Amino acid sequence: MADYREFSAKTVDDCITDACMTFSVTSDRLDYEVVEEGSSGFIGIGAKNAVIKARVKEESFTEIEEKRAEETAVEKAAAKEEKEKKEAEKAAAKEAEKKANEERVNKLREMNVLEEHDEEEIRANKKRDREERDAKRGRGRRDFSKKKEEEVVVESKPSKPVKPVSEEDQVRLIAEAEKFLTDLFAAMKIETKITCTFDSEYTLNVELEGEEMGLLIGKRGQTLDSVQYLTSLVVNKGMEDYVRVKVDIEDYRKRRKDTLEKLAKNIAFKVKRNRRPVTLEPMNPYERRIIHSALQNDRYVTTHSEGEEPYRKVVVTLKNNY
Repeated sequence: MADYREFSAKTVDDCITDACMTFSVTSDRLDYEVVEEGSSGFIGIGAKNAVIKARVKEESFTEIEEKRAEETAVEKAAAKEEKEKKEAEKAAAKEAEKKANEERVNKLREMNVLEEHDEEEIRANKKRDREERDAKRGRGRRDFSKKKEEEVVVESKPSKPVKPVSEEDQVRLIAEAEKFLTDLFAAMKIETKITCTFDSEYTLNVELEGEEMGLLIGKRGQTLDSVQYLTSLVVNKGMEDYVRVKVDIEDYRKRRKDTLEKLAKNIAFKVKRNRRPVTLEPMNPYERRIIHSALQNDRYVTTHSEGEEPYRKVVVTLKNNY
């Protein structure tokens, strides 16, 4: 229990008021005893102040401590609620940003068209379709069924000739590519390290590194293809000769190529075993060429493409001889 404290004032009431103010309690919570009543004297002569000894009642201390504990608990609960609210807002903002990024890259994908080095496969397919129509009309003399078994394989070189790029142009094109990609990723709010170099074949290789690279790769590399296409447009603007551009993330394109080649072998085995054709999911011309090339020397199966872009698919079938 707290010790008594002495208070002095003109009257006992004034002493009580001082004690209440000192202890920050009401008078009903004050435990006091009057030491001196005090007197006003005669015409102010011989006046004495009143004196009391006071302390806060014992039960009041308990109440105060309980109140303080309750207030502390309320403050902690409020702080925890505020923290959880901020974390939830942060998570919601991150999710919204992620969705916004996905929308941005989907728009980029929608803007994408086939790269120039994919045009050779398109021309080859059109030529084959034209020969098929000629065969149906009786104008073609070759056996078209045999033609269908032939492998459609197109080399993955650009349709335009690639000429050496001068050192001066290399420096300029690297700067333009880096500026374009830096602005693009800043708009997408993705932190990315960009490394641009020219190789011996005069191809501009762009390597991207960062924490959210899965978002930049996209489904089956579609977003990465879009970024590569847009970068190619920027680099080749105003150039007389076509400059090849390759954008890659952590060697993704090689890993994707290995995956597709393995898929091709597995599908071929399935076709041989079941003796029924298998249609793969839609792929871009570059990935279809990987499937065609992987199976071009297979003795038992053949491949061809069906459908229209961008839903064109590779079909693996058993050769007629087997």
